[in-house]
Amino acid sequence: MYGLIGKMLSVEGAREELLQIMLGGMGEMPGCLSYVIARDPADPNALWITEVWESRELHQGSLQLPSVQETIGRARPLIAGFGERFETEPVGGFGI
Repeated sequence: MYGLIGKMLSVEGAREELLQIMLGGMGEMPGCLSYVIARDPADPNALWITEVWESRELHQGSLQLPSVQETIGRARPLIAGFGERFETEPVGGFGI
C-alpha cells in the first residue's frame, strides 16, 4: 500500500471554501482505500489530507482523472502553497 499525508495552505481566510471544493470533488478514485481531509486546529489557513492507496501507481493515475483535474482547477486559486508532506507504507488498521 501507499500512503500520503500532506498539508495544504489556503489563501488568507479561504480555508472553508477550499475545504468545500476538496470535499465536493471526492468522487470515484480507483485504488483509494481512505481519503481524509481535516482542519488544522493550530493554523486557520491549513488543511491536512491523509490518503491510503493500494499502490503508488494508482495514486499517480488518479491525478489524471477528469473529476480530480476539475477539482484541482477549481481549488488552485485558493491554494497559497503546501507545507509538510510525508509518504508512508500503510500496513493495516480500521477503514483500510
